[in-house]
Parts: sequence; structure tokens; C-alpha cells
Amino acid sequence: MTQDEINQMVEQAGFHGMLSIGVVMDSKQLQAFAKLVAAKEQERCCSIVFAQCESDNVAQRTVDAIRGEA
Repeated sequence: MTQDEINQMVEQAGFHGMLSIGVVMDSKQLQAFAKLVAAKEQERCCSIVFAQCESDNVAQRTVDAIRGEA
């Protein structure tokens, strides 16, 4: 994950510059940020699976399991 992607998620979670001024974060904002980070990492893992698996069927089953859809 790049620094730009992290900064974008910080803004999406509603921090809006608060990290740079040291303001204590709201628990809902922290939860939102954690969900964004987890989703980004999950998608990264899924793209790696598709790139590495020789069978699309195996790749799709693995990705479904990663996403909790299996």
C-alpha cells in the first residue's frame, strides 16, 4: 500500500488532517479506517491469487474464501 493510498483512506475515514495536528481520534473513525485498510489488503491478496493460480476455478474459490463468501 502506498502512502498516497493510506492518506486517501485516512481522509475517507473522516480524519481530515487530524493526524497531523495530534487530535485524539473518534472510535468510529478508527473503525472505519481499519475497515478500509483491511479491504485494501484483502483486494491485494485476491489479485495475487488470481495472478498465481493456473486455474481460474481454484483462484475464484480461494478469493471467495478470502472474502468470506465461501
